[in-house]
Amino acid sequence: MNLNKQFASFCISLCGSALFGQHPSVEADSILPQKLEEVVVTATRTVRQLSSLPLPVTLISKKQLQKTGVIRMDEILNEQTGIVTVPDQSGFNGIQIQGIEADYIMILIDGVPLVGRSAGNFDLSRLAVGNIKQVEIVKGPSSSLYGSEALGGVVNIITEAPTNEKITGDVSYRFASFNTHDTNLSLKQKRAKLGYSFFANNLYSDGYDLRPEVEGQTVDPFNNLTVNGQLQYDFSQKLKLFASARYYGQEQEVVFEVNEQRIAGETNIDEGNVHLRLDHALGKKWQMQYELYYTNYVASEVTRNTVEDSQFSESDYDQSLLRPEIRATYRIKDSDNMVFGVGYNRENLDRTFFDDAVSFDSQYAYVQYDFYPWEKLNVLLGARFDNHSEYRSQFSPKASLNYTLNDAIAFKGSIGYGFKAPDFRQLYFDFTNSAVGYTVLGYNVAPEKIRELEAQGQLTDILYDLTDLEEPLEAESSVGYNLGASYTKGKLKLNINYFRNDFQNLIDTRAIARKTNGQNVFSYTNFARIYTTGLELDTRYRINDQLEIAAGYQLLYAKDKDKKVALERGEVFARDPQTLQTVVLNNSDYFGLVNRSRHTANFKVFYEVPKWNFNANLRVNYRSKYGLFDGNGNDIIDTYDTTFVDGYALTNLALNKAFAQKYALQLGANNLLDYKDEENIPGLAGIQLYTKISIQF
Repeated sequence: MNLNKQFASFCISLCGSALFGQHPSVEADSILPQKLEEVVVTATRTVRQLSSLPLPVTLISKKQLQKTGVIRMDEILNEQTGIVTVPDQSGFNGIQIQGIEADYIMILIDGVPLVGRSAGNFDLSRLAVGNIKQVEIVKGPSSSLYGSEALGGVVNIITEAPTNEKITGDVSYRFASFNTHDTNLSLKQKRAKLGYSFFANNLYSDGYDLRPEVEGQTVDPFNNLTVNGQLQYDFSQKLKLFASARYYGQEQEVVFEVNEQRIAGETNIDEGNVHLRLDHALGKKWQMQYELYYTNYVASEVTRNTVEDSQFSESDYDQSLLRPEIRATYRIKDSDNMVFGVGYNRENLDRTFFDDAVSFDSQYAYVQYDFYPWEKLNVLLGARFDNHSEYRSQFSPKASLNYTLNDAIAFKGSIGYGFKAPDFRQLYFDFTNSAVGYTVLGYNVAPEKIRELEAQGQLTDILYDLTDLEEPLEAESSVGYNLGASYTKGKLKLNINYFRNDFQNLIDTRAIARKTNGQNVFSYTNFARIYTTGLELDTRYRINDQLEIAAGYQLLYAKDKDKKVALERGEVFARDPQTLQTVVLNNSDYFGLVNRSRHTANFKVFYEVPKWNFNANLRVNYRSKYGLFDGNGNDIIDTYDTTFVDGYALTNLALNKAFAQKYALQLGANNLLDYKDEENIPGLAGIQLYTKISIQF
């Protein structure tokens, strides 16, 4: 808590000297309505108007971030159509896109990837939104440009760049329920050839407890700090340097109970990123980019048994990525261009439950042709080749098109191949649960470890020929289709998109041996074939200069193809809880994959009174019921299961008032109706009230 107060005091004093000592000019108030140029770079790696893209893309502007009052990335993404925030087994919040799990969504910051997925999800609550210019979300396979982990889509977080000759920025402080303090400081300036920006955020919270009868809190107290600095230098009109460095650190208490004994400790996270890029214009047609990127994510946890005064557990996770890349853009004519890129990835991971530190090496090359064969038709063709040290090479093609029928109506469609490489855990894990006794082995180490367990007399049976593990584990893959249309006329915007993603070689665990203690030894294998398909609808209508409404809806079906075949053959059964009779199930009884809702929707109202410098917004997000796990032992979630989480809606309200073009006050409430589900959704803390003050200078 002292760190938070000192940081807030520093921000206020620094801001005060800038405001009242130098009387700088004031930028336009970004809280008030402004015209937004909706340009996107993620979908094609070139600057494109959002409306002209042949791909399903969602754009979140800085104005939207500020008006809604969110402070972390997972909060705003959960309000977008077709995107659902889901926690992993560690409680980290990732996102589903079109029913595709968070493991398959690539997270970028200024076009380069972030690491640190200890349990599959990338924890989006690590990302503060205070210095974000816009967020771009590309739905569907994007491996043709971004490779592995972009199988289901890409989220690119673009930070603000300096543009004003005088020092500009802002400082803000927000106090919320659960003794939560969020403090931001932002500075930026661009003079002559040199530009710089600095951003810092400190977030502290006491956490909360939804189940007081259980030892420890639902979310333990934590304190984190984000610092980001950028430097830009224009050597000339043709040669420009971009440099960025970012640090994130968090400390969190850990308290829980095991066998009626209190366990306490601490977790620590340290993350650093360094990003260098040189932009070089070679004449009018060629644009080169030389990029070097390094990131390192370190997490550790140490706990002690407070009753016996002994160490209970210790775990470490240290992952790094080094990536140089060279890109070239060749402008054939004003509307046509080609993008070429080559790069190299060196990835290292040293963690508990690995015998040794392990490394991956990969080389890749990609090309994209963006052209207009006719005035109204835009075609985008792309492909990428990845060569990897641990799995077979991958070729990822993609084709997209956009046809503009007239000024109001456009049609778009795309088909693409995506893949996800086996991760370090799936290849090198060596974990034995000390309480239960089961073992999980990575695919590459399983043969050797099974032989060791057999020599030690710990096995009663080996279920598979170990030579089956000699072939490399295949990368998971998907072919994704999107077909949509848009209508824009006057005050109305309407988008509709049909999607389907067919997955092959999904990786999951299987029992490969039985132990003398009655437990199994598990490893990983390719076997599942699933699909996700559905429809997305987005609409926005401005009723008048003051009032605008928006709504979105997704219909989703996500199922296992092999399970559907078994159902068609009459091979799947369940017990009817009312009659207690065993019944044969059919496909109509099959609900779908774990943690997928059939229906999700959002409704938003934005109200503005420019002459009062006031605006308000009300946002409602709905998620229909979903299954947590198979509860009746037939390996599917069906209508007779009792493991469903009921549908629910979250309502968020924010009120904004600006004063004298420099000062702003925000009042808000998240989860206004105080919805809670202590057992199934521990990430929902109930109603959260907040107030925020900010100063622009």
